[in-house]
Amino acid sequence: MKLAELSRDDVRRQLRTDGLALRLAPFSVKVRSDLPHLADELVGLYDRFELVPDHDFIDFHVAVLRSPHWRSRLMGRAEFWFDGQRSFTPLPGAQALAMLEWGINWCIAAHAHQYLLIHAAVLERGGRALVMPAPPGSGKSTLCAALAHRGWRLLSDELGLLDLRTGLLHGMARPINLKNASIPLLKAFAPQARFSASMPNTTKGTVALVRAPEDAIDRRSLPAQPAWVVLPAWRADGPAQLMPVERAQAFMALAEQSFNYDLHGQAGFQAVGRLVDQCDCYRFEYSHLDEAVRHFESLAEGAE
Repeated sequence: MKLAELSRDDVRRQLRTDGLALRLAPFSVKVRSDLPHLADELVGLYDRFELVPDHDFIDFHVAVLRSPHWRSRLMGRAEFWFDGQRSFTPLPGAQALAMLEWGINWCIAAHAHQYLLIHAAVLERGGRALVMPAPPGSGKSTLCAALAHRGWRLLSDELGLLDLRTGLLHGMARPINLKNASIPLLKAFAPQARFSASMPNTTKGTVALVRAPEDAIDRRSLPAQPAWVVLPAWRADGPAQLMPVERAQAFMALAEQSFNYDLHGQAGFQAVGRLVDQCDCYRFEYSHLDEAVRHFESLAEGAE
């Protein structure tokens, strides 16, 4: 059963009471909330996701709830809870969706150590995975959203899940997080994309979430074989350039952008080494999305 098969009233009721359990693949998350607008936003972004049957194992129990403290409540603030504990500073209730997404990312990054967790966008084409590790502000999410709406299958915008045993990359096809000027840019580039309402004045500026394309959601349980590591960087008014880099540089970027590389020790070192050994490695600078997409089309065609 998918979330879209529930009525809005049922979604709100489940969020208020026992919680709404979603299959994100390879994780499951149960969400509770007493904020009615969050139900509508979840349906808009997660309507094609399956509900977890009763009594199935849940990886993460989370909640976004109105703050019980009188001052925060008066200001309309909400709190993120994980396993019955408040986990972050309260935020305005209008930012509840962003808080939920960031909170789920934190849960996975802090606890899912069966994977090597990389802060990277991951997309697939023809069974081959493109990995783009990058720090905030690099244009990674904007480029990821553009490629996801031009024939690349989205695995993840924020969290690359590298299986240490098989070397395959897994994803969840969760919404892509866009900020500030990237929001109108992507709306013009991909008018068919489904956006959440924009949330201004967050710690990251104005934020909006973009639902993954339907094919990516429906095939999100399929892993992909790493084929390319690309280090993206947005450069205002500069030409698009795809430049080879040494595997050592790609290795360092992946290790630096991993949440748990140090925790895995030798196994993490070996996993990243195997990943870069089987990939073509590049640095990519861009300013215009159409030009950027053409470069990645050429990259994919060259591998066929």
